[in-house]
Amino acid sequence: MAFFEWEDDYTVNIDEIDAQHKRLVAMIEELHEAITAGKGSSALDKILADMVDYSKTHFATEEDYMTKYDFPGYAAHKKEHDAFAAKARELQQQTGKRTMVITLETANYLMDWLRDHVLGTDKLYAPFLNSKGVH
Repeated sequence: MAFFEWEDDYTVNIDEIDAQHKRLVAMIEELHEAITAGKGSSALDKILADMVDYSKTHFATEEDYMTKYDFPGYAAHKKEHDAFAAKARELQQQTGKRTMVITLETANYLMDWLRDHVLGTDKLYAPFLNSKGVH
């Protein structure tokens, strides 16, 4: 049984963005499996590199849609993206410590981000972009 799975509640009804969010779910699951196998700290470098890459690619996608269609909540949304990217870089810089605390902090941060950001902030732009024909 999976530790953290994609749920329909996470969908924003934009295929490209939903696929990217599913990648985040996969990162969470990958890190959990590594922790369970006692290999969390060795998997951490890859997960953190994926987080940094994810923040660049995924946030560019969302921000492009928001600016293209003039989403009124863009500035606040971008601040959240910037905070995630900064946290990913911060965690990546701490990997030299390679402790279970850093590994668990990363897993918890990813889960909290998915729940809070996708179910909260992303749900604000979804109806707006959907109404503009973005699916």
